[in-house]
Amino acid sequence: MKMIINGQKKDSSSNRVIEIINPFSQELLDTVPSAADEDLESALEYASKGKKIWGETPLYKRSKILLQFTEKVREQREELSVLLCKETGKTIKEARIEISSVQHIFRNFIEHANHLYGITIPDSQPGGENDIIFTRREPLGVVACIIPFNYPALTYAYKVAPALITGNAVIVKPPSDNPMTLIRMTELLLECGMPENAIQIVTGNGSVVGKYLVESSKINAVSLTGSTAVGIETAKSAAHKLHRIHLELGGNDALIIYEDANIELAVREAVLARTANAGQACIASKRFIVHNSVKDKFTRLLIEKLDKIKTGNPLDPETNMGCLINEKAAFEVKRQVDLTIEQGAKCIYGGNIFNKTFFQPTVLEGVTPDMDIAKDMEVFGPVFPIIGFDNEDDAIFIHNSSVYGLNGGIITNDTNKALRTAAKLECGGVVINGSGIYRNPDIAFGGYKMSGIGREGVSATLEELTQVKTIVMKNVLK
Repeated sequence: MKMIINGQKKDSSSNRVIEIINPFSQELLDTVPSAADEDLESALEYASKGKKIWGETPLYKRSKILLQFTEKVREQREELSVLLCKETGKTIKEARIEISSVQHIFRNFIEHANHLYGITIPDSQPGGENDIIFTRREPLGVVACIIPFNYPALTYAYKVAPALITGNAVIVKPPSDNPMTLIRMTELLLECGMPENAIQIVTGNGSVVGKYLVESSKINAVSLTGSTAVGIETAKSAAHKLHRIHLELGGNDALIIYEDANIELAVREAVLARTANAGQACIASKRFIVHNSVKDKFTRLLIEKLDKIKTGNPLDPETNMGCLINEKAAFEVKRQVDLTIEQGAKCIYGGNIFNKTFFQPTVLEGVTPDMDIAKDMEVFGPVFPIIGFDNEDDAIFIHNSSVYGLNGGIITNDTNKALRTAAKLECGGVVINGSGIYRNPDIAFGGYKMSGIGREGVSATLEELTQVKTIVMKNVLK
């Protein structure tokens, strides 16, 4: 496949390519260009022209084009799902859900944009009684959307939909491991009548392509989902040009399980959170803070549940858990598990790589609050570190000891305790009687502390991707 610049399918001017490998079968799916500086500058030039054309396009026309896109996605749901499954290694069931979510997210943003009103300011100051003052929201300009590998189609929708519907031009930087579904979705947008210079998609390594875009004076805003380390470097680069930045970064989310919890529910939520996308989710529960009185029961039932997980070919509808994105990712999870064992934990289930990119669901007991995995080490794989506690204050302390603060979960039958705990947790969202792997399109999604800057969702993103202009009509009421 090729990247798309000004509506044209383009190779890299350097002729360099990146191989896209199916992480399950290790087969070569295709190649994509590795964009050179010349290509990126071209994309930026066209986007700079596109922001004027698209920004001046009436909202109803923008809405019509994007609604047509949702129909295209619906019609080609299976094709897109299979492609997503092959290039990510997630199960076909998960891929279908993700592609279906693209339609819903676009529609939600379109609907909300059609009710994004300005305000009229009252005559509260002496001398202004004859003036009319009102505001309107205008596009920022060119928005660079930098997409992660784990939920590429979903993140594309959360970033591209609000940027486009509010009249911004967009340059998409897809993940280098699995860009193909996003290229195809961009093709569908263009087929629906999107102006050719309003959306570009450029492929290549993030350290090259992402850096070039962020540092360009032709960019007006950067929306990135990725690691905290990448987010920090992006913020530094963006600061030189005063770009607006929206960063959804790492997390080491916790699930607190109290002594009065429904343990069967806790186990179901834990397994769902940690095996979805093979544990490669920023909002997946990654620490299991369990009251010591129920810790043994939770651990026993957890292992029983994990025994029933079927791994294998992601295209098989019966497969419950797919593989990691590549061999490097599997080795990193193994390294993190081994480090935790070296620090004193005990692996009582799983703990190994198989078939190159699969990692066994792994249960670690004897994890203490001072270990890396209990604080700031984010594990992108199906690993369950179990941390015991004795009272409510201890659970909250362990939860808040991380530099991250994305989502959290609480399992308890005590409503007062649940709400009291939720109020004290340092994170952007809390799910009661469920894991933190929960995202509704309307939620203002984002984290505290090192988990990011800004909020992403229908209730917040349209405001973040527009700017307010105040217009004063002086003395018109005389």
